[in-house]
Amino acid sequence: MDTALEKKKGLKKKHIPYLIVGIIIVIAICWLIFGNHASKLNIDKNKITIETVTKGEFNDYTRVNGQVQPINTIQLSAVEGGMVAEKLTEEGSMVHQGQTIIRLTNPMLSLSILDSEAQLAEKQNFLRNTQVAMEQEKLNLKKEKLQLDMDVERKKRKYQQYKQLYSENLISKEEYLQAKEDYDFAVDGRNLVVERQKQDSIYRGIQITQMEESLHNIRQNLVLVRQRVDNLNVKSPVDGQLGLLEVEIGQSINSGNRIGQISVLSDYKIEALIDEHYIDRVKQGLTATFERQEKKYDLQVRKVYPEVRDKSFKTDFTFVGDRPDNIRAGQTYYINLQLGQPVDAILIPRGTFYQSTGGRWIFVVVPDGSKAVRRNITINRQNPNYYEVTSGLEPGEKVIVSGYDSYGDTQELIIN
Repeated sequence: MDTALEKKKGLKKKHIPYLIVGIIIVIAICWLIFGNHASKLNIDKNKITIETVTKGEFNDYTRVNGQVQPINTIQLSAVEGGMVAEKLTEEGSMVHQGQTIIRLTNPMLSLSILDSEAQLAEKQNFLRNTQVAMEQEKLNLKKEKLQLDMDVERKKRKYQQYKQLYSENLISKEEYLQAKEDYDFAVDGRNLVVERQKQDSIYRGIQITQMEESLHNIRQNLVLVRQRVDNLNVKSPVDGQLGLLEVEIGQSINSGNRIGQISVLSDYKIEALIDEHYIDRVKQGLTATFERQEKKYDLQVRKVYPEVRDKSFKTDFTFVGDRPDNIRAGQTYYINLQLGQPVDAILIPRGTFYQSTGGRWIFVVVPDGSKAVRRNITINRQNPNYYEVTSGLEPGEKVIVSGYDSYGDTQELIIN
């Protein structure tokens, strides 16, 4: 009978790999729970810029480049179309109001004048003939009335005589009635002519008025056509400097075509392109300054254009007080535009870190300078020198303001 052997208890060789895997899992779990997961990056201290957070006066302004322009620029257009016959003034010349710049020719306009003059002469002849005919008719009516007046008087006398004779029974009743009827008929005929004279006078007045109005309109049309001839001489509407005269001898110009411009040099303005970031803050009436030849000059926002192009909008400034000596169109000035009143604030110098973070976070250097830790902050406003910090930093702390492009998602920088 065989004797049963007892199995040895303890760790066997085949269990060792499972044990090692278990230990590794436990270590990983502990590291996940208690370890420091922040990604780190070593950097050279000489390749970064460290600035100190301060508290001071934040001056709310922005700096923009402005270019001097004439206070007004007037477009020069052809009122009447035609072909360029002569250029009397060259581009860049100073011109005076009313001075002829170019002359145009238009043969069709000359034919139009001749046609209008012919119509005017025809209407004038017709009006004169009508007036002569009306005067003749008026005279005929007067003559007819005179004859009727005389006829009425004669028949009236006869009627009165016959009436007396009839009352004395010297004539028959028929003779008396005929005399009475002849007199009444003559009176009615005269009254009819008088009424005809009144109606004819009214009609004649209306007709003459209408014809005179028609004649007046033709005269006005002739005046306008002759003015069109004068418009073939393109003249300067103001005193100024002629620029961009885009015409050549023999060139055909249509009515309304822009042919040049005149710069009014009685005063100047400054045009500036401002970043769209400030579009809600730049208003008409804001003040600005710039320096030239160690002297400060004051400006004021005259107009803010609503269109945004290439992430910028245009603004016009006008001078308040003195202007620089020898000011010329096209000069560039560096303008400080005041956006608000100075206030006390926590400040950090401007730096290229803002392009990577948008002002939402920054690397703060620990007191011993060995490393810098990422921290969320809030930046409100900015000027050409400083950012205004509203949360996340305290005065005296040091921050890295140089660019973060190569740091990626690094949470901690080891400064060597």
